[in-house]
Amino acid sequence: MGSHPLNLVFRFLLELMALASFGLWGWKQYDGWLRILFTIGIPLALAIIWGTFAVPNDPSRSGRAPVVTPGIARLILELSFFGFAIWVLSDIGRNRLSLIMGAAVLLHYLLSYDRIIWLLRNK
Repeated sequence: MGSHPLNLVFRFLLELMALASFGLWGWKQYDGWLRILFTIGIPLALAIIWGTFAVPNDPSRSGRAPVVTPGIARLILELSFFGFAIWVLSDIGRNRLSLIMGAAVLLHYLLSYDRIIWLLRNK
């Protein structure tokens, strides 16, 4: 189910929501030029990290791996990425949205159990 097209769209939407959350958090943290820097810089930096560290032949991605990463490391990266998104939403007072995001991430990983097993086996 992890590579089912509907689940991949769902995952992509979760990724976009996480990046938007990072930008909103950056906006709320500072004023002036730092506000602009953090609103753009935090999501950009995290998107680069997200796209760079990959497991070769990951069926939920293009299959390419700019920086080859073991499956467990990729899983930790993903859980940290989404966990940070959930936390930033809570930190800026968007508690309901934080709960929705958390539930959506949990649902995604429950549906992607086969991918999680694959990641854990991929060294």
